[in-house]
Amino acid sequence: MQIILMEKVINLGTLGDVVKVKDGYARNFLIPQGKAKRATAGNLRHFEERRAELEKQHAVVLAAAQARAVQMAELSLVLAQKAGMDGRLFGSVTHIDIADALAAQGIEISKTQVRMSNGPLKTTGEFPVEIVLHADVIAEITVIVQPQR
Repeated sequence: MQIILMEKVINLGTLGDVVKVKDGYARNFLIPQGKAKRATAGNLRHFEERRAELEKQHAVVLAAAQARAVQMAELSLVLAQKAGMDGRLFGSVTHIDIADALAAQGIEISKTQVRMSNGPLKTTGEFPVEIVLHADVIAEITVIVQPQR
């Protein structure tokens, strides 16, 4: 299916690109979330009329994400979990735990924005975790996992 991207989508394209994707991806994900529209003649014409407005909105969202990234740059998050004598956790620290801890500090993000390259944390220590604030903006925070006392 041919679609027009209404915002930047990682590994697909940027605002205004006309790309071909699988029908299910377009119908079930991109179109319902407002990330794309079908590439019909009417939608193409409508997009070109609103292109400047959409680019301005995109620039505002990008600037806000960059400001949040600067705010989060020096952030270190301390989590206490039950651990054995060797430092291995009895459970693990997941993206949900990190999103909840950030929400407790007043930083609202969704669990899907937390990117843990090595999977859930299973030992105590310091670990870098990426927070995807925008397709172009990724903030890196430090998560410190301590044994619960």
